[in-house]
Amino acid sequence: MKQGCRYGTHRVIEPIGVLPQTANKLDNNMDELYDNEVLIDVHTLNIDSASFTQIYDQAGGDLEEIKRIMLNIVATQGKHRNPVTGSGGMLLGTVEKIGDKLIGKTDLKVGDKIATLVSLSLTPLRIDNIKEIRADIDQVDIDGKAILFESGIYAKIPDDLPEKLALSALDVAGAPAQTARLVKSGDTVVIIGGGGKSGMLCCYEAKKRAGVTGKVIGITYGEDDTARLENLGFCDYVVRTDATQPVPVMQKIAELTDGQMADITINNVNVPDTGMTSILITKNTGIVYFFSMATSFTKAALGAEGVGSEVTMMVGNGYTKGHAEITLQDLRECKALRDVFTELYA
Repeated sequence: MKQGCRYGTHRVIEPIGVLPQTANKLDNNMDELYDNEVLIDVHTLNIDSASFTQIYDQAGGDLEEIKRIMLNIVATQGKHRNPVTGSGGMLLGTVEKIGDKLIGKTDLKVGDKIATLVSLSLTPLRIDNIKEIRADIDQVDIDGKAILFESGIYAKIPDDLPEKLALSALDVAGAPAQTARLVKSGDTVVIIGGGGKSGMLCCYEAKKRAGVTGKVIGITYGEDDTARLENLGFCDYVVRTDATQPVPVMQKIAELTDGQMADITINNVNVPDTGMTSILITKNTGIVYFFSMATSFTKAALGAEGVGSEVTMMVGNGYTKGHAEITLQDLRECKALRDVFTELYA
């Protein structure tokens, strides 16, 4: 077998010298495996929410057009990186082959079912056939192959959770894990997009960590998301509003916090122009965690400067140590949360 770079630069076609995520085109030829790669037989793609929403809107909701757009992305780039949002997603598949260098150094074996915890925007991917699109949950069943690099992280699919349920939760595992890390007892936490997939997990973690002396506020947009979050009971307040309107939302949060605002804001939405809302509802000494891949970090940085806020802003790194274990454990220990996820995603 040929020797490969730990970070996958051997698969970069152009421009040479960059990492796979930045590359415009990757080598997705699966006929020859490098010594530090894992070949995966792909069953399902879980497309990043911002990415799928953009593709869905571009296609006007037409499933055949969605297929055409996705196939064109992969044919052009050798991976699935949305050219508009820059984001990807992750996948569920079965280990088909393991490179010689990794044998004995990985706990994987041929036949293991895994979810990759690295973005499709850096994963060499070949799609042979798109079998089904489940637009309501951003999942696409395919026949295809993918490569996991030596540096790539993954989670084995647990026996006690349905595959599609685990995949949906693992896709957003970074958000609840970061929430668990950031929130401390007594904090006021606002979760924008609280009724969505990552939002519900974050609300649960925030309530668990903030405790009885803290306060959790969930911001939702749709009627169904609002009702769902209210029924779960994780939030002290659920506010249905348009998060792209910074001043009205700021006024509402000021009202609910007696003008103290949020210690921590977690932004999970899949639409643009919610960055300034996140900043305005957060204390100057607070933290905004942008898990949303629809965020314009240029607008957020310049906008914070423009309103004189020195809030700490965190890019939504999808990886946090132990994030898969934390997220799956949330589903195990909270029956109400698991029931909702099972209904929506399993």
